[in-house]
Amino acid sequence: MAPNDPNSVPEGVDLERPNPARIYDWFLGGTHNWAIDREFGAKAVETFPIVRTMARVGREFLGRGVQYLADQGITQFLDLGSGVPTVGNVHEIADSVNPDSRCVYVDNESVAVAHSRVLLEREGDPTRHAVIQADLLDVDKVWQEALDTGVLDPTKPIGLIVVNVLYFFGPDDDPHGVIRDYMDRLQPGSYLLTSHLTYDGVPDEGQDKREAIKEQYARSSSPLFLRSREEFAQFFDGLELVEPGITWTPEWRPELRESPASEEFRANPAAASGVVGLGRKP
Repeated sequence: MAPNDPNSVPEGVDLERPNPARIYDWFLGGTHNWAIDREFGAKAVETFPIVRTMARVGREFLGRGVQYLADQGITQFLDLGSGVPTVGNVHEIADSVNPDSRCVYVDNESVAVAHSRVLLEREGDPTRHAVIQADLLDVDKVWQEALDTGVLDPTKPIGLIVVNVLYFFGPDDDPHGVIRDYMDRLQPGSYLLTSHLTYDGVPDEGQDKREAIKEQYARSSSPLFLRSREEFAQFFDGLELVEPGITWTPEWRPELRESPASEEFRANPAAASGVVGLGRKP
C-alpha cells in the first residue's frame, strides 16, 4: 500500500484534507502519508521548525509510559487514537517486558487502521493484538468492540493510553467526561497515561509561531484545543497521580528509555509545549 499510489488508497481515506494521524506520521519521518499531509507538515515546520522535534518528544513519552506500566505488571493496553504504526509501538514495548502482554489499538483514520492491521498480521499475535476502527468519543462502541476482539480481560487492570490526541477535541466533545467514562469501566489498579499541548507556562519566545501553527490547524479538518495545566489535571480526577505527577513532557521519567529528542529540551522543557501524566485507579 504505497501512499504515492492513488490506486492503493484504503477505503474511507479523505485525500481532500490533511489528516492529523498522517501529518504526525510525516513529522516522525514515516511514509504512510499523502502529498496533502506533507504539504501541511512542511508548512508547519517552515513556521515553527521545532515542531517535528516536539512530535518526537511526544512519541518518546509514550514509550517511557508503556515501559513504566509494563514494569509495574500491567499486561493489557487499550491505545486510543493510536495513529499510524511507527517506531516504538505499544505492543512492541510491552512485549519486550512481558511476551504475554496484550494490546488493542483504536483509531478512526483508515490509513492508520490499515497499516496497523498489516503490521499486526506480519509481526503480531492475533490472540494478543488487535486494531479496531472507531471514534474514541463513542465509548460504548469502542469498549464493546475492544472486548469483542477477545484480546482484553475486563476483570483485570488495563493501561488506558490517550497520548497525543486529546487536544483535537473541544469542549463540545466533553473529553473529560469521555475519559471518565472509560476509567469507570476499568478495574482498580488500571492506569490512565495521557498528554496534552498547552500554552500555560510556555516561554514567551516562539509564542507567535505556536499561535500560527494553531491557526494553521484551525483551517484544517482538525483544529487544536489547548488546555491549561488545571484543565489537564482534571483528566486525573479520582485517580492517584504517579510520581513525578504532571510535568513537562521531556521531564517525565527520562531515565526509563533513551529519548534523544527530549534531551534537546533538557535546558528548557517548557519549550516542548506539552504536559503529561500517569494516574492509577485506586
